[in-house]
Amino acid sequence: MPADSERLVKDLLSRAGIEIGGQDPWDIQVHDSRFFDRVLREAALGLGESYMDGWWDCQAIDQLIDRVLRARLDQEIRGNWKILLQLLRAQVLNLQSPKRSFEVGEKHYDLGNDLYRVMLDSRLNYTCAYWKNASTLDEAQEAKLELVCQKIGLEPGMTVLELGCGWGSFAKYAAEKYGVEVQGVTVSREQVELGMELCRGLPVELRLQDYREVSGQFDRVLSIGVMEHVGCKNYRTYMEVVDRTLKPGGIGFFHTIGANTSQRRTNAWTQKYIFPNGMLPSIAQLAAAMENLFIIEDWHNFGPDYDPTLMAWHKNFEEAWPGLENRYSERFYRMWRYYLLSSAGGFRSRSNQLWQVVFTRLGDPQPDCRLS
Repeated sequence: MPADSERLVKDLLSRAGIEIGGQDPWDIQVHDSRFFDRVLREAALGLGESYMDGWWDCQAIDQLIDRVLRARLDQEIRGNWKILLQLLRAQVLNLQSPKRSFEVGEKHYDLGNDLYRVMLDSRLNYTCAYWKNASTLDEAQEAKLELVCQKIGLEPGMTVLELGCGWGSFAKYAAEKYGVEVQGVTVSREQVELGMELCRGLPVELRLQDYREVSGQFDRVLSIGVMEHVGCKNYRTYMEVVDRTLKPGGIGFFHTIGANTSQRRTNAWTQKYIFPNGMLPSIAQLAAAMENLFIIEDWHNFGPDYDPTLMAWHKNFEEAWPGLENRYSERFYRMWRYYLLSSAGGFRSRSNQLWQVVFTRLGDPQPDCRLS
């Protein structure tokens, strides 16, 4: 009954210090009483969709989600048959197969370069920045790129393969500053088109291609923010691709969001609206995929840096919205706002991590992996 649902939801939220109709920025203001049944019935999917539908508001969604996750309220609510079906599909099907691999490019990364150009930094980095000695988003993203270059020991004349190149932010930086030749692949047509324009005149080639289809051998093979799209059925395949394309004595590297526990599906709302077929890897899953192929030289976690990165993206998005609202709907605005702020809350609560991993082959000398 609705009254029972309301009492249960209020009781659950109170465990995290969240009040329905309260005055704190993390409190929820409910506009439609159907909200309570929907959240209990559909968990994360119902919470996100009901926000998109305008059934509730919250002044600080990032603080709300941080509190929900710290109190582990997500574990209190078990999803209905739709979520169980999603889990079954993930176990049986390869949701990140070559045929499905371009879906996230079409639905997320091809949304519009106008959106990403106003939301991201000037280099169009769409991954976690490194804030250790930075005070602005541009500084923090350039620091991240420099950190990657130092960790993999780039030298002039080297060849580099980037699996998941985005708009070419790393490729452009590495080619300009370190004099290397970069080949990048992505599943987004929009990223290839704009990326090649931004990298004009440099030894950079960006291709619309699935990472499994790459060929050739390179001095360095890396990915910055693609492992989240690989999927647990393909982690070993990814490592085999790196092994096949990495020259003897070369260095491999990946930068990825990570999960604290091994899983076979992602948040149902994120899966449906933001990253189709996405999945966050765990340390155990990645390490198992690397067995008998690579030696892990360095595993660096700076997950808390994603919180200020996402908050900076949200600030940029809010400020730019008046120039975007003629193309994007109000429902999209609420969806995107919820995506950025709830993601920030996820990292603030330490529910998600951000890892950079350097690895080499058995018998190769250990590289000088610098963390700062």
